[in-house]
Amino acid sequence: QVQLVESGGDLVKPGGSLRLSCSTSGFFLDAYPIGWFRQAPGKEREGIACVSSSTSTGSTDYSDSVKGRFTVLRDNAKKTVYLQMNSLRPEDTAVYYCARGNTHVCSHSAFDEYDFWGQGTQVTVSS
Repeated sequence: QVQLVESGGDLVKPGGSLRLSCSTSGFFLDAYPIGWFRQAPGKEREGIACVSSSTSTGSTDYSDSVKGRFTVLRDNAKKTVYLQMNSLRPEDTAVYYCARGNTHVCSHSAFDEYDFWGQGTQVTVSS
C-alpha cells in the first residue's frame, strides 16, 4: 500500500531553518515525482516545490514564493524526500504536505497530477 508520512514540523523563529521529511513506502520512489504543498488556515492550498522522478531527470521546480529559500532533496535509498527550508518567514506558517505524482517530470502547481498525499506536518514561524 502506498503511504507518505511527513515529519519535522516545528516552531521556529523568523530567519531560521527547518528540514521536513517525507517518508514513503509501498512504491518504487525512484520512478515517481514528489511534490510539496502547504495550506494555512483561511488560505488556499499552495504548491511550492517538487522533484521529478530519478528515472526521468530528477529535476526540481519551485514556486516564486519559496525559490532561493527552499530546496527539495531525495534519498531513494532511504525512501525519503526532504524539504530544506531556510530564511523562514511568518507567512511560511502552514501545514505542509508531500504527495506522489502520477507523471514523470513534475510541476509544483499541477495539483491534479498527484494521487497520494501524506497527513501533513505543522510549521509555525514566529518570534
